[in-house]
Amino acid sequence: MTVDLLLGLQWGDEGKGKIVDVLTSNYDIIARFQGGPNAGHTLEFDGIKHVLRTIPSGIFHKTAINIIGNGVVIDPVVFQKEIEGLEKFNLDIKSKLIISRKAHLILPTHRLLDAASEASKGKAKIGSTLKGIGPTYMDKTGRNGIRVGDIELEDFKERYRALADKHEAMIKFYDVAIQYNLEELEKEFFEAIEEIKKLDFIDSEEYLNQAQKAGKSILCEGAQGSLLDVDFGTYPFVTSSNTTAAGACTGLGIAPNKIKEVYGIFKAYVTRVGSGPFPTELFDEDGATMARVGNEFGSVTGRQRRCGWLDLVALKYAVQINGVTQLMMMKGDVLSGFETLKVCTEYNYKGVNISHFPYNIEPENVTPVYQDFKGWKADLTGMTTYDELPIELKEYIEFIEKEVEVPIKIVSVGPDRKQTILK
Repeated sequence: MTVDLLLGLQWGDEGKGKIVDVLTSNYDIIARFQGGPNAGHTLEFDGIKHVLRTIPSGIFHKTAINIIGNGVVIDPVVFQKEIEGLEKFNLDIKSKLIISRKAHLILPTHRLLDAASEASKGKAKIGSTLKGIGPTYMDKTGRNGIRVGDIELEDFKERYRALADKHEAMIKFYDVAIQYNLEELEKEFFEAIEEIKKLDFIDSEEYLNQAQKAGKSILCEGAQGSLLDVDFGTYPFVTSSNTTAAGACTGLGIAPNKIKEVYGIFKAYVTRVGSGPFPTELFDEDGATMARVGNEFGSVTGRQRRCGWLDLVALKYAVQINGVTQLMMMKGDVLSGFETLKVCTEYNYKGVNISHFPYNIEPENVTPVYQDFKGWKADLTGMTTYDELPIELKEYIEFIEKEVEVPIKIVSVGPDRKQTILK
C-alpha cells in the first residue's frame, strides 16, 4: 500500500499534469484533492496536446481509477465539455472516473458573483479567472453550498433555487453592470447535471480507506501551486483552497501518517499568472524570451504568464511547508541559450538580507539578491539520459539540491511524456 502526493511548488503552471501522466503507470488510483476548473493540466504525447480541467491526469492510462475528491469544486457544464472532448480517444470514462459525493458544485450564479465581485474592486482586483471558484468555496465554508451528493436527493432543484436566488440578491448588492441570461445558463447547467449522473458517486474517504487496506497504490494530485495556498500563499493574491500537502488530507479524507512520498514540481525558472507580488519578475528581453520559448500562456485562460528567475527563497519555503521528499524540475530546456542565469538566494527585506519567506513580499519591502550561473547553448529536447546534459545545467541542478536539501529526481526537457530524464 502506497499513498504518495504530487504538488506544485510555485504559483502554479509547473507541469504537474505531465508528471502525473508519467507516474500513473506506477499507481492504481489517481485522486485530485482540491481546486476547480481554472486549473488546466496539460499533457502531450503521440503528437497530441490534451488539457484537463477537473479530471485527474491519469485518465489516459488503461488501468488507473481516477477520483475527483471532496476538496474539488466542480462546474457541471465545464465538466461535461471536458468529457465530450475525451470521447474521440475511446476512453472508458464510465468505469475509470468516479466522484466524491462531498465535492461542491459551481452554480451559474457562482460565476456571475465572481464577475460582479471582481468588477466592483476596480484597480484592486486580484486577477480571478471568473470561473466561480472563490464564491463556491465561500458557500462551502459558509455552510450554504450544494454538493454532488445533493443531486441524488428529491429536493435538489429546490435547494438549487434557494441558493441561486440568494446569489442574485448579492449580485444586485454589488451594483455593477453585468449582462446575463440566467434562464439560458440554468438550462445548460441542468443538462450537464444529467450527464454527471451517468457517473458513479462515492463516499471517497471510505473508498480510499478500503483501497489502502486492499494494498492499492494511490497518487494524490494537486492543482495550482503552493504559493497560491489560501493560508500560506501570497494572500490575497491566492486561490480559495489549500494547495499544500495538508489539502490532500482534508480534500480526500486520507490520514497524514499514510502519506509516504511528497513529489514537488517546480520550473527551472518562475512564472505567475494574474496579479500579486513576484520578486524575481523580469521586464526585459530575458523575460520575453522565457515566455516565448516556454510558450507561457495559460492552458485554460490563455493569459500570458509573467516570467522571472528561479527564486530559491520561495522554493525552500514551499519544500518546508509541504515536507517534500523528491523534486522534479520542469522546462530545463527553456533556459538553453542564456549567456548567464540568475538565481535568487536571499531577499533584501527592509534593508536586511534574509533567507526565509516573509509575511509581505511586495516590491517596496523585498529586493531579490542574486547569484550568477553560466548558461548553456545545447538543445536538451532530444536528450534521454542525465549524463548527456551539459555540465552547466548539472551544476545548476546540484546547487539547487544543496540549497533546498532535497534531491531532484526528474528533469523535464520538453512537453512530451518521453522528454523526461530520470536522475
